[in-house]
Amino acid sequence: MVGSEPSTAATATTGAQIPQIPGVTVPAVPDVFTPAPMTSQLITEPMSARVGYSTTPQFEDEHHSPARTAEKSRFWKNFVNQSMFLVEGLAVVGLLFLGYQMITAQSKLQAETASAQALADQQRNATMPTLAPTPQIQLNAVVLPGGHILKDNGDVQFNINEIPASLRGLVADQIEIPISARPPATIETAVQISIPQINVRHQIVAGVDWEALKLGVGMLMNGVNPGSKQGNLVLSGHNDIYGEVFRDLDKLKVGDQFTVRTQTQEFTYSVTSFKIVEPTDVSVMDARSGATMTLISCYPYKVDNKRYVVFAQRVGPAGGAA
Repeated sequence: MVGSEPSTAATATTGAQIPQIPGVTVPAVPDVFTPAPMTSQLITEPMSARVGYSTTPQFEDEHHSPARTAEKSRFWKNFVNQSMFLVEGLAVVGLLFLGYQMITAQSKLQAETASAQALADQQRNATMPTLAPTPQIQLNAVVLPGGHILKDNGDVQFNINEIPASLRGLVADQIEIPISARPPATIETAVQISIPQINVRHQIVAGVDWEALKLGVGMLMNGVNPGSKQGNLVLSGHNDIYGEVFRDLDKLKVGDQFTVRTQTQEFTYSVTSFKIVEPTDVSVMDARSGATMTLISCYPYKVDNKRYVVFAQRVGPAGGAA
């Protein structure tokens, strides 16, 4: 029967009799899960032995994903790098500042040391007595100008033997003075001498040293000019070398007149006397009474072991009286 099969199934499944209603088919009851019977045995395994269990307290933020862990690592690395860079920068600035302080301190110390030394020198000099400078011996105070040696082959040199041996080292630097070192002529300086009796008309050079007499007639730099009211104007020239400008000086006679010009005036002199002297007789260049002149040349001709000296008195400007 159709109605009897479900009934059987239902009965078999539930174990209970389902009432049958005539003309009604009862649907089959689905299988129902029947749990396994519980065992009475207790679980004795400890919790700590179970997989994944830890006795250490765990927090939620301790378990991160790998991406978050890498990001955190990069953050700390950047932080440490920037901190080290800042520390290094501060260290460099500190070293520079320390170097600047050292240089400043050294400069200050040097300045203070120099100042102290200067003050000490000043105090020491203030306590030292002032010594008068030793006057330099002048060549014209030792020997008359014009001395020279003329050799057989024509060579010429200054006669150093006329100077005392003890004084040669003191006046050696005055024997030859560069022309550029001489003072320039002024309107009062003698610039030309004219002696018609012996055909002399020559320029006058400042100085009576060896270099000056190479150029012609030299003038002793004693501060005397042709227009001076007092003083002895001294002129010197060679007699057998460098133009022989005073070759015939010994031919002048007492009363002969000659002239000396400046840039603005001409003055007349008259011969008063003459004299032959030793090379060291420098007294002939001393000042005499009034405005005078002394002419000096080596003597005798090409022997030159003496000096021929002519003395003259100024008689005034040309054509006038003194």
